[in-house]
Amino acid sequence: MIKYLKLHDDKCVGCQNCMATCSRLYFKAEDPARSRIQVFPAGPGKHHLVACDQECRKCVAECPTQAITVNSQGVVMINKGLCVGCLACVAVCPIGAMRYYPGESTPYKCVACGACVKTCPADALEIAEKEDSRASRLPFQAAEAVRKEEAKA
Repeated sequence: MIKYLKLHDDKCVGCQNCMATCSRLYFKAEDPARSRIQVFPAGPGKHHLVACDQECRKCVAECPTQAITVNSQGVVMINKGLCVGCLACVAVCPIGAMRYYPGESTPYKCVACGACVKTCPADALEIAEKEDSRASRLPFQAAEAVRKEEAKA
């Protein structure tokens, strides 16, 4: 199972409280640009959430230092101690969920912590779980195979 952040866009009012909560928690600043998630208007009464779906994992395969891994809950995590700030993960992310803020030493992304869920006044967010499809594991498995081969050499 994969743990991820899910938006119910029919409930979202676009207040951006979730983004403010996230930036306060992780950056000690109320700055939506530094939020690990982004919510955008997507038409009348609709909103679009940009947060890691935890399934693509292109960033895991792309990371040259193996700083990006998947934890036991299926959440893609960044080890800041191993990250060299090359931003390859940001470049390869197809939805812009892997983020970087100028002046920071490493990129960041949603880790499905749930802080935003607790502060959403419209109950539009939830931490959900989904099955990990075989296709989503392929980039991760390919990266693991390369790592094992390199370790043997």
